[in-house]
Amino acid sequence: MAQVSGTNRKALPPTSYLRIFEPLRAFSEADQAVALTTGRISREVLEDATAAAALKRLTRPLSDPFPHLHLESFRKLVTTTWDGTVNTLYCPDQLATRTILASEQLDGSMRPQLLELLIPSAAREANALRVDRQRFTDDVAHLHTRTATWGVPFGWLILVHEDDEVDVIEDGDDLLASRIYTPMHQALDRVRYAAATLAIHAPEMDLLDELAALSEWLQLFDAESVVELDYGRIAALVWPDDSPHDLRLGIESLAESDMTGAAASYRRLSSRWLAVRQLARAN
Repeated sequence: MAQVSGTNRKALPPTSYLRIFEPLRAFSEADQAVALTTGRISREVLEDATAAAALKRLTRPLSDPFPHLHLESFRKLVTTTWDGTVNTLYCPDQLATRTILASEQLDGSMRPQLLELLIPSAAREANALRVDRQRFTDDVAHLHTRTATWGVPFGWLILVHEDDEVDVIEDGDDLLASRIYTPMHQALDRVRYAAATLAIHAPEMDLLDELAALSEWLQLFDAESVVELDYGRIAALVWPDDSPHDLRLGIESLAESDMTGAAASYRRLSSRWLAVRQLARAN
């Protein structure tokens, strides 16, 4: 359990992240050099710097959420296997690409007048001139980070178990983040089992499509990768979180045709996240 200062992170909307950390060999030589350099920075120092940069972009006098002179950075994760082997894995931030994708999502879910106020056409056009199109294409095809605001998608929770490795980050009595780590092969086994069970017993559930897409995404990465579910500031609202356990029980109940057990698991899951959804609507 780490104690850090997280003033900047507390000022941002609660956001969760699903990240893939890959071995160094999975990256180009140029990216390997960047990973080795930026990987020397403490994880929490990097998170605070990332949050500070986001706040700076969001509070510019002229609305423009895109990064300007942004240099790529890599998060580093050191793991130890059952036989004592130490592995160092890396996850690129890919911020420039992720901000473009986020703005495109808003484009399809927001009134044009409001979108123009938040992300003016001039800002988008200027950003398009700054972007390396080949890098953007490569990043989209191999995006290492998924993001969700005011919640954790249930599909992500399928990937982790309560007995997986956990890292809890605190600032005094304030919880900044809880991170769960799962080896890629286990994450794939879990999502495939859940998808197969839903396909047989509950094919009408929207979660099935989410799991199918999640499985395809995970298969893009090195087999020795590690999946990180980072609750971020959402952790302050739900941690310790029994959702992964309830989801697993619900799916196992479906596999055994125990509809009562499945319904009970879903009720526990829904009631736990109801307060978070209400806060999201209030904001």
